Amino acid sequence: MSLRLVSGLALAAALASAAHAGTVQRTADGVIVTPDRGAEKAVRLQVYGDELIRVTETPTPSLALPASLMVVAHPVTTGFTVEERAGHVVLKTAKLSAEVDTADGRVRFRDAAGQETLAESGEAGFAPVTVEGQPYTAVRQQWNRGTDEGLYGLGQHQNRQMNYNGEDVELAQHNMDVAVPFVVSTKNYGILWDNNSITRFGNPKSYAAVGDDALKVTGEGGQPGFTAHYYLDGKEVVTRQEATIDYQYIKDQAKWPAAAKSQTVAATGGQNTAGNAVQKQTVVWTGNVTADKTGVHKFRLYVSSYVKVFADGQEIVNQWRQNWNPWYRNFELPMTAGKPVAIRIEWEPNAGYIGLVHNDPRPAEDLHSIGFASDVGHAVDYYYVGASSMDGVIAGYRALTGKAVMMPEWAYGFWQSRQRYKDQDEILGVLSGYRSRGLPLDNVVEDWFYWREDAWGSHEFDPARFPDPKGMIDRLHAGHAHFMISIWPKFYPTTDNYKELKAAGAVYTRNLDAHEHDWVGKGYENTDYDPYNPKGRAIYWRQVKERLAVLGVDAWWMDASEPDIHSNLSIEQRAYRMGPTAMGPGAAFFNSFPLVHAEGVADGWRQFKPDTRGFILTRSGFAGLQRTGAAVWSGDVAARWDDLRNQISAGVNFSLSGIPNWTHDIGGFAVEDRYSRQNPADVPEWRELYTRWFQFGAFSPLFRSHGEFPYREIYEIAPAGSDTYKTLEYYDKLRYRLLPYIYTLAADTYAKDGTIMRGLVMDFPKDRKVWSIDDQYLFGPSLLVAPVTRFKARSRDVYLPAGTDWYDFYAGTMQRGGRTVTVDAPCERIPVFVRAGSILPTGPEMHYTREKIDAPITLTVYAGADGQFSLYEDDGTSLGYQQGAFARVPLKWDDRSGTLSIGARQGHYPGMVVTRTFRIRWVGPNRPRALDLDGPADVTVTYTGKPLTVRRK
Repeated sequence: MSLRLVSGLALAAALASAAHAGTVQRTADGVIVTPDRGAEKAVRLQVYGDELIRVTETPTPSLALPASLMVVAHPVTTGFTVEERAGHVVLKTAKLSAEVDTADGRVRFRDAAGQETLAESGEAGFAPVTVEGQPYTAVRQQWNRGTDEGLYGLGQHQNRQMNYNGEDVELAQHNMDVAVPFVVSTKNYGILWDNNSITRFGNPKSYAAVGDDALKVTGEGGQPGFTAHYYLDGKEVVTRQEATIDYQYIKDQAKWPAAAKSQTVAATGGQNTAGNAVQKQTVVWTGNVTADKTGVHKFRLYVSSYVKVFADGQEIVNQWRQNWNPWYRNFELPMTAGKPVAIRIEWEPNAGYIGLVHNDPRPAEDLHSIGFASDVGHAVDYYYVGASSMDGVIAGYRALTGKAVMMPEWAYGFWQSRQRYKDQDEILGVLSGYRSRGLPLDNVVEDWFYWREDAWGSHEFDPARFPDPKGMIDRLHAGHAHFMISIWPKFYPTTDNYKELKAAGAVYTRNLDAHEHDWVGKGYENTDYDPYNPKGRAIYWRQVKERLAVLGVDAWWMDASEPDIHSNLSIEQRAYRMGPTAMGPGAAFFNSFPLVHAEGVADGWRQFKPDTRGFILTRSGFAGLQRTGAAVWSGDVAARWDDLRNQISAGVNFSLSGIPNWTHDIGGFAVEDRYSRQNPADVPEWRELYTRWFQFGAFSPLFRSHGEFPYREIYEIAPAGSDTYKTLEYYDKLRYRLLPYIYTLAADTYAKDGTIMRGLVMDFPKDRKVWSIDDQYLFGPSLLVAPVTRFKARSRDVYLPAGTDWYDFYAGTMQRGGRTVTVDAPCERIPVFVRAGSILPTGPEMHYTREKIDAPITLTVYAGADGQFSLYEDDGTSLGYQQGAFARVPLKWDDRSGTLSIGARQGHYPGMVVTRTFRIRWVGPNRPRALDLDGPADVTVTYTGKPLTVRRK
């Protein structure tokens, strides 16, 4: 084989000559190998940094691919070598090596010590597909068969999955599911899979309906299929055999038996058209399910409304979800070939949806491997991201896809929202309600439908309900609050905004062609704009700016950004309706809509207010979203204890996907009737659920309350003086006391590529016990948070990671790490522990951020280990931090000498507080101290920016 340098114009000729097997071409940024055999006709390595390598494998000799939407970095041309060694081509940088097998094109990576970290397990998989008449390729690749490493990231998925080794995840944007094709390993590398279409991680095979797959289903009397019993008001009206359980999408509702139809509560509000109470629907499916393979079988139940699932008489699923927002509930069953398992599913439809799908067991080596498979693409195209830590991997991801820009400081205060404030008096009433009660608040949020009923997409307030929107926003600002408003990619075709976008060829028309109507009033035809069209993005922002931004709006709530053109369509219908985009069929760009949509608004804001940090809250995201100044919330989740529990692993893995700002609807968005009707017997549970969720929210990256009735304001949840009210008040105020710590964490997401909501595995990767813990996390490096997610629980087990000691946040008592402890968890307290060696800065009680910027800061030092912290300050809103307009105060604790060093101030910014008082308190193994943020200090010092040393007395 020959090795020759190819650069500049010669690259095209080199690519053409690669059509025959057995060639190796050095390029300006890496190397191209044409393997001797196999599916890959070309394998290209490109260097993006010492530990960043792009791998592209194509089914044809051509390497001409569309530009990446997620990656903004460019390859480098220096700092690496390429050489041939006994059947391999080795590309080497200062920190890693990548090898390509010249026989079959397999790629493997080694770290600087020569240890193999990632290796392809076989040839790439390519299958030609045609999408709307255009040729594409379905692609897949697998690595590290039989691995025992921990795997994290992949976006936000609410199935209580923490370590994804052995798990299957479908990456397809949905109301509550966020697809980010980036996985992080405990072996300190990541894979960024550059594909915009629906992608599967784990098993490349799609799940199939039970009954349409290898499982044999027999119902009553040995008849094939499930036996389905349909009831109205408890009276059986239909019994029939059904091959599958499949009311998954709107199109499937035609299968419903006529004799079992009833106007539902969801459709009628509790009465039929004659004014009589509607009949309650129930369906019960029973069947013996027999596998032909022994092993753990994976099932996914797509469902809304109330459902229970039993296997051999044991209840394995019991949940509720709002009828219009179904999603998957995963469960597994160990099955023996030839031995039936009795399945019973009890469902109350209430205009809901249900479907049961399944996949067979995989060989252990495949189950415990890494795999990505995408439905539509051009090539296997991925980036290897190496590092010496998981934090370093996330830094590498951001080097490729963009820095996580800073949010404004006020974004880390408390936000109040509800579904929805009907007029401007209600919005202003929130501000006065909080301020008059001394409750901290920084942001008031207006949800959808502030426009006239028939004017969705107009971006105009209904003047009958909002006669003076600018005056309303001005009054919020005068009261030291900010205003965020909901904007959608959705338009009614009667609006001027739609007509302008249509004239530019920047709308999707297929939803209109189908004459779909939404749920508002009489129902209106609607569709979404096309953000893949540059003109469409520019027009969309200008319309928002001219109608809303000029009024003083501070932040943008970009709802339904999956996009949700029409709920409960099949995946195929969704992909078809969201296209054709300006870049190609919707199926080819299924997952990237939220990124390009957010980029358009972020770019527009930067032009409109070039020195003011923007803020976007979006329901969906994609790799690279962090560069837009966007946060993601977990969607329209249900107000159930299980859903609260599921938020924890969802938020941690989302953060491990490289996007640091995440939040959730405190209390859950949609509530059961027993809560919304305020049944006296259920009010205590509702208040406790909200309280536990609120406590979790106080230790989340962003702290916001939102949801359907009951109203979510603190003073609406419970009366003043009640235990619930006092607890909510306590954590609202505690959040603001912690702002010096929290805002430093926020700054570190930009300056140090940090992560606010941290998986335990990030800081304690050698402690295997933390790898799969799905109900604890670190809030920054110092605080371990263990939310309570069971009704009436007044204690819980907490695992304290090994390698350090831990202090109870409230009592100040120390516990040894490396063990599980049972801790008290009264309803008024969420368990929190502080790592030994932490220096925790806290501020004064405040009503809003920056109310008391010159107030003393308390530094609580938790002895038992050395520690450090770099306290960050800036003006809170400008982009000056990107040009160095900020200050840091280095803090260092030497445990042996008992010395706290306050270093010389680094940096400066306009309006900086030059002289500050630090109050210092010590907590030690033999000196437990209860939390008292206003208690007497051990030492008080005046800091002018010059270094100080304070010794523990």
